[in-house]
Amino acid sequence: MLLTNATLASMDSQRADTAYGLIAQGAVALDGADIAWVGPKDQVPEAWRNGPVKDLEGRLVTPALIDCHTHLVHGGNRAREFELRLQGASYEEIARAGGGIVSTVAATRLADEDALLAAALTRLDALIAEGAGLVEVKSGYGLDLESELKMLRVARALERARPVRLRTSFLGAHAVPPEYRGRPDAYLDDVCLPALEAAHDQGLVDAVDGFCEGIAFTPQQIARVFDKARELGLPVKLHAEQLSNLGGAVLAAGYGALSADHLEYADEVAAEAMAKAGSVAVVLPGAFYTLRETQLPPIQTFRERGVAMALASDCNPGSSPLTSLLLTMNMACTLFRMTPEEALAGVTRNAARALGVTDCGMIRSGLRADLAIWDVEHPAELAYRIAFNPLHQRLFGGAS
Repeated sequence: MLLTNATLASMDSQRADTAYGLIAQGAVALDGADIAWVGPKDQVPEAWRNGPVKDLEGRLVTPALIDCHTHLVHGGNRAREFELRLQGASYEEIARAGGGIVSTVAATRLADEDALLAAALTRLDALIAEGAGLVEVKSGYGLDLESELKMLRVARALERARPVRLRTSFLGAHAVPPEYRGRPDAYLDDVCLPALEAAHDQGLVDAVDGFCEGIAFTPQQIARVFDKARELGLPVKLHAEQLSNLGGAVLAAGYGALSADHLEYADEVAAEAMAKAGSVAVVLPGAFYTLRETQLPPIQTFRERGVAMALASDCNPGSSPLTSLLLTMNMACTLFRMTPEEALAGVTRNAARALGVTDCGMIRSGLRADLAIWDVEHPAELAYRIAFNPLHQRLFGGAS
């Protein structure tokens, strides 16, 4: 099929001579699930002119969106903690009092796989409805071997239930469960590392994540998890510098991490290390907004050091109950002063890079035909509007 009469925001890094990789009067030739040709509509190759043609009537086409950091699978909610924060309690105070991640752990352990799947599908459907074609899902709310594996099985089941691709991250080093309080290394020995090995053996994990923070794990403890990931041949990523600077981003870069995420307290040393390693900075404005943080991530430093920046919803029940990549883009521009072009790159090209995925995130010949067609005139509108979804159609592997 030939898609024609469209404005293409290709986000192709090879088209850096124009903002958004824009082709104002463009066309895209689809060969099954793949993109066969991209370019101006008056230059369409002869072979594609006589086949099926779809006139997009000037609509905008972008790569399908990518959410590269979510916690879609979980039990329960934490609306009560939302109230407590509004009454003055901090995220850290709630966590130390038994709330936070640990409260979601209890609910997730109690829920069976069917219940977890049904709840996660409602969140996934919201992302798909805004043009998402690839979504990352983490474990980390089980914190015992069977519950961690249960979460990852549910994440894999999401991909079978919906026309979307999923990438899973093992996040066993997310928090210390109550039964191991004060004994984080014992938890790593008894639960986290064996669960990681089991998840790998069962084909349930694509990458390994951790939470390097005062309320979670030290850099030395995260290094133990990353050493196991390296032994298993799995890439790593890290929640780093969200609430303080423990050097997590530098540690992650030292392991060649796909990404370091959050990064509000990251500094120039972290940015330089990430640039050298090619690690993506995944910024998460939903958590910044929900927690009413004031420490901004060092966006300008990332720009100056050439660190690629991705955006994600960080969908989770506590600090970012967000299921909209469009709102994420708007928040990144409004709160973090990212440009609309940076925001769109952050949920397409750079988000794919943060997941180590190379066959999507741009409109380029040879990549997957995962596309979003929008009822807008200019790509900046996607970040400009608030609580408005202008998606006309999503193509997943060339199919609607």
